[in-house]
Amino acid sequence: MPMIEIQDLHKAYGDRKAVDGVSFAVEEGEIFGVLGPNGAGKTTTVECVAGLRVPDGGTVRVAGLDPVTRHEEVTRLLGVQLQQSELQPKLTVREALGLYASFHDRPADWRVLVERLGLEGQLGTRFGRLSGGQKQRLFVALALVGNPRAVVLDELTTGLDPRSRRETWALVEDIRAGGVTVLLVTHFMEEAQRLCDRIAVIDRGRVTALDTPAGLIDRTAASRTVSFAADTPLDRADLLALPGTVEVETRDGRTSVTGTDETVDAFIHLLARRAVTARGLRVVEATLDDAYLDLTGADRS
Repeated sequence: MPMIEIQDLHKAYGDRKAVDGVSFAVEEGEIFGVLGPNGAGKTTTVECVAGLRVPDGGTVRVAGLDPVTRHEEVTRLLGVQLQQSELQPKLTVREALGLYASFHDRPADWRVLVERLGLEGQLGTRFGRLSGGQKQRLFVALALVGNPRAVVLDELTTGLDPRSRRETWALVEDIRAGGVTVLLVTHFMEEAQRLCDRIAVIDRGRVTALDTPAGLIDRTAASRTVSFAADTPLDRADLLALPGTVEVETRDGRTSVTGTDETVDAFIHLLARRAVTARGLRVVEATLDDAYLDLTGADRS
């Protein structure tokens, strides 16, 4: 049984369809990413998983349980950190962690979470006086304090500086290493590429692609770029004629050919046939950014 399973999920607000037939399953122990533009339906989808919104159609199950009709049971095994959350402004960090820990029979040691998330210096600080990044780290701690079997993290590193972001990534990897399933909503492509086992790309309320990060990258029209400086210039028309070529660009004496693996292979054969020596030859793989732009129909420029 998948830890989280969504089948043909629908949710509308008035005439606007926020989620229009989303389906995917998250296996136990997996870090599963959800990517998509603003307004694509990502947050609505995870709010249905958490039982915070009632679907108009389709089914959602967490460990086989309906998050709406079995909400109390689901809250015992699912930790949630949402994109927009608030606490009482006068509540201190220590009080918030102690309060949330009291809701669970076997809570985690929140002192360990505080140390890992760099909140030691804010234990006596009231919530209303925390910075945006500090609030975000507190909500991550609150999502984990119940020792959940699965956790939903919605934009967990928004507002964090690069060092804190990488420390939080390490925390997520530790969470998964402890057997916790992670459903991660993010806008950071580097974050998704580093952390996620699989990714669902949601656009206009629908899943447009579902694959591993490497699988999504391989789908892009331009998955490889080979760049070089040649002693003997190669004709641009010959480079454009290589199978799979998307773009040829020459700048500052270096030429870049963007295409696929087939393009790179054909280019190497072209060099051999023409007996051309390519200096500083480099082959660069496409990133998840490139794949995301292709899959969501965005302009590559």
